[in-house]
Amino acid sequence: MRYEGTVYRPPSEAHSLLIQATIGCPHNRCTFCSLYKGVKFKVRPVEEIKEDLQMAHSFYGDWIRSIFFPDGNTIIMKTRDLVDIFTHARQLFPNLERITVYGSARFVNKKSQAELQELKASGLSRIHMGMESGDDEVLAKIRKGTTSSAIIEAGNKLKEAGVELSEYYLVGVGGLELSQQHAINSALTLNQIIPDFIRIRTYVPVPNSPLYEDYQNGEFQLLTPHQALRETRWLIENLDCPGSIVTSDHISNYCNVNGLLPRDQKYMLQGIEQALTLDESILRPGPITHL
Repeated sequence: MRYEGTVYRPPSEAHSLLIQATIGCPHNRCTFCSLYKGVKFKVRPVEEIKEDLQMAHSFYGDWIRSIFFPDGNTIIMKTRDLVDIFTHARQLFPNLERITVYGSARFVNKKSQAELQELKASGLSRIHMGMESGDDEVLAKIRKGTTSSAIIEAGNKLKEAGVELSEYYLVGVGGLELSQQHAINSALTLNQIIPDFIRIRTYVPVPNSPLYEDYQNGEFQLLTPHQALRETRWLIENLDCPGSIVTSDHISNYCNVNGLLPRDQKYMLQGIEQALTLDESILRPGPITHL
């Protein structure tokens, strides 16, 4: 297999075969992100992707069960090309159970409902969507390139197509001033989607990103551990997403918040309350610069 640059994947794809389908991110303007800065976005030729799949089969045999196709927003590829590589992957790996990609709301919404259903039929199992926030003021500040209504539209299109949806919430990205409205409006946005997974991340300033510069200059107020936990509590207590799985599967978080809604909601809140009794000095020191 051939890779260009640093390849990123969600923690939940740790055991997946990674086949790079795109290089970089077509949006690449989010203020908090440094992953693809300096990388010109491009789509790899379909034949190259299929060759890499063939190389993977030669090395691993039939026993690949999950494939993730990086980089950022691979969903932007032409539907016919995605169908081609997904179909080829399923033919090569008879035990394949899951095919996943990154896809933000802006680019998911460029697909028609029929196209998303075609992608599902060809093998697309799950999309990892970096919502970050469901609050329009925060979304504008971090230059996410979308709105809460567009996030809801994209989420519901995927749910209707039968594609699993992992939505990501970024604790603290609105700063202290917008913390409560960021959490509550994000919960209200998620309630109108009811994604399969709600994955919690805590914002840490990363060099080579605009928001890091704001933090360094004192223009952005980073949440303390307890403030981040209180924001997480606002999110959890306002969620009404029956069947959604909440998970804190990332090193950036100050405590593990995991469970099935609504069954485990009170236990998640109890865990946060317990963490709030701990001295901040024993929680994860911040900021960390490598995720």
